[in-house]
Amino acid sequence: MAETQKSGFEYTEDSIRSLDWREHIRLRPGMYIGKLGDGTSADDGIYVLLKEVIDNCIDEHTMGYGKQVEISIKDRVVTIRDYGRGIPLGKLVDVVSKINTGAKYDSKAFQKSVGLNGVGTKAVNALSTYFKVTAFRDGKEKTAEFEKGQLIKEYKETASKEPNGTLVNFTPDDTVFRNFHFQEEYIENQLWNYCYLNAGLALHFNGKKFISKNGLLDLLQRKTNEDELRYPIVHLKGNDIEVAITHNNDYGEEIFSFVNGQFTTQGGTHQQAFREAFVKVVRDFYKKDYEASDIRASITAAVSVRVVEPVFESQTKTKLGSQYVEEGGQSMKAFILEFLAKELDNYLHKNPSTADALKKRIEQSERERKELAGIKKLANERAKKANLHNKKLRDCRFHYNEEPSGKDKESVALKQRESTIFITEGDSASGSITKARSVETQAVFSLRGKPLNCYGLTKKVVYENEEFNLLQHALNLEDGIEGLRYNNVVIATDADVDGMHIRLLLMTFFLQFFPDLVKNGHVYILETPLFRVRNKQETIYCYDESEKAAAVKKLGNKPEITRFKGLGEISPDEFSRFIGEDMRKQPVLVMPETHIQQLLEYYMGKNTPVRQDFIIDNLRVELDLVEDGEAAAGAA
Repeated sequence: MAETQKSGFEYTEDSIRSLDWREHIRLRPGMYIGKLGDGTSADDGIYVLLKEVIDNCIDEHTMGYGKQVEISIKDRVVTIRDYGRGIPLGKLVDVVSKINTGAKYDSKAFQKSVGLNGVGTKAVNALSTYFKVTAFRDGKEKTAEFEKGQLIKEYKETASKEPNGTLVNFTPDDTVFRNFHFQEEYIENQLWNYCYLNAGLALHFNGKKFISKNGLLDLLQRKTNEDELRYPIVHLKGNDIEVAITHNNDYGEEIFSFVNGQFTTQGGTHQQAFREAFVKVVRDFYKKDYEASDIRASITAAVSVRVVEPVFESQTKTKLGSQYVEEGGQSMKAFILEFLAKELDNYLHKNPSTADALKKRIEQSERERKELAGIKKLANERAKKANLHNKKLRDCRFHYNEEPSGKDKESVALKQRESTIFITEGDSASGSITKARSVETQAVFSLRGKPLNCYGLTKKVVYENEEFNLLQHALNLEDGIEGLRYNNVVIATDADVDGMHIRLLLMTFFLQFFPDLVKNGHVYILETPLFRVRNKQETIYCYDESEKAAAVKKLGNKPEITRFKGLGEISPDEFSRFIGEDMRKQPVLVMPETHIQQLLEYYMGKNTPVRQDFIIDNLRVELDLVEDGEAAAGAA
C-alpha cells in the first residue's frame, strides 16, 4: 500500500497556541472595528476608534456626570477629555487592557448603555501606536502609557487639582490603517448625532462647539431644507423613545435610527419596526389601504429608542438585533407601534393641515407609481434579458446586500463591506480596470459615452433610458438603498473636460433619483495619477502638478515624464497599484445644509448668468497651474 503523502505541517500539541487579547485584536481587527480603510469612508475603522472612546464619555453623561466633552485631532493624534466620574484609579490599567473588564456588566450602573462587551477601549489601545490614559478622581490622578496594547509605563497616584474625569490620547497605528487621514466632515456628523441624542451635552472639537436643545427635531432640521418640506416636522417623545418625521420631494426614504445613543447606520429591528408601524398608523388614520411604498416615499425620519442590554449583529454595533425592549418585556414591534398609534394619531387629529399635506404627498407618490407601472414592466424585462449577457457589467463575488454565510462570517462580512463597483467610460478604461481589479470585491460597469443630463426629469427616464436602467439594476436600487449590492460606488473617469462632465452627469443622476445613496456616503470619485516620473532606479506616480514638480526635484537629472491623458493609457499592471490598498478616492459629500435642488439647478440647469459669472471669475490657465505646482514643490 502506498504511503500516505504528508504535508509539511505537523499537527501536534506545539501547534496549538492561545492568543492574548492584544494579539487577537491586532490579528483580526475587522472582528472588532469593521473595515480598516484610510478614512475616506464614514465607516472606516479610525472613526470607530474615536467612537469607542467617546461612547464611554456619553455613558457617563447619561448617568448624570459631566456636561461637556473636549475632542481634538492634530497631526493624527486624538485627544479626548470628559468630566465624568473618572475611571477608578486602582483599575485604570485593567479597564483599558483586560478583556471583559468594565463597569457595564453591572446593569444597575449602566442599564441602558451601548458598550456591554468590555472590548471598546481595549481595541483602541491595541490598534494604536501610542495610547495614554489619565483618570482624575476625587483630588487624585493616575496615568498609564501603552504601545500597540503593551503597557510601557504605569505612573503612581499623585494629587491633582483637575476636575474629575478621564483624558485619553491615542495615535492610530499606520501599519494597520495605511495612509489614513481623518475627514472632519465625518467626525462632525458623528458629534452632531451624539448631541441630538443627549440634549444639553456640549461637545468641543478643534475649536467648534456642538450642542442641541431639541434632540431629533434639530437633527431633521439640519438634514432637510425647510422650503422643500411638505409639512412641518412632527416631533414626538415618550419614555425611552423619540421620533421625528416629515416628507419632502426627494425620491427614496431616509431614516436615521439610534439605540441607546448609538447611530445604527445599518438599521435593525427598531428601524424595521418603525417602518411597519408608521405604515399601519397612517392606513388606520385615513382608513385607506395605501401601498407601504407610497406612504414611505420621500420620508425623512429619525427614531431613537433606549433598551436594556441591546444585542447587535456585529461588534461595530451598526445593526440592532434585539427583538425585545427588555428581557421578558414588550417586543420592539409592539413598543413602537403602541407609541405611534397613540402619539402620531393624536398629532394628526390635532393638526389637520399636516394630515392633509401628508395625504396629498402619499397620493402623489401613488399617481407617480401607477404612471411608471407600464414602462417599468417593459424596462425590467429588457434589463432581465440584458443581465443574462450584460457586457456592461463585470461582476464580483461578494455583495453588500447578501447575508454573510460560511464558517468565517466576519471575514465574509468584511469583504461585503469592501464590495466596490467602478463606473467607467469607454472600453479601454474598462479593460484596464477589469484586468487589474480584485474579482472577489471589485465590479466594473462600462458607460457608452456621455449619459443623459437628467436634471428636472421624472423617474420615468430611469426606465426609458437603457443605460440608466441597467445601472439601476446593477446597483439593485430600484426598491431602495437597502438592496444596494456594492458598498462603494466609484466614478472612474478621465481627468479631462469630458471626464469631468461625465462625473457631473452621474452625480446629477444619483442626487436626482437616489439622493440617499450619496447622503449615506456610498459614492466616490476615483483619483488616478496624471503623471509618471521615473529614472532607471525609481518610478513616482503623481496626482497633480505640485507632486510632479516635487518628483522631478527628487529624481533630478531630467527624468522621463509621462502625462496620462486617459485611464485607458494606464496599463493593467500599473492600474492594480491605484485600485488596491493604496487607492485614492474622494468621497462625494452632501452636507446637511446643502439644498440639493438648488445645487442641481445651479450646475446642471439652464446656463444662467450667475453660473457664467462664476466660470469667468474662476478660470485658470495652464500657466497658473504650473506656477502653483512649482511654488508648492519649492515649499516642500
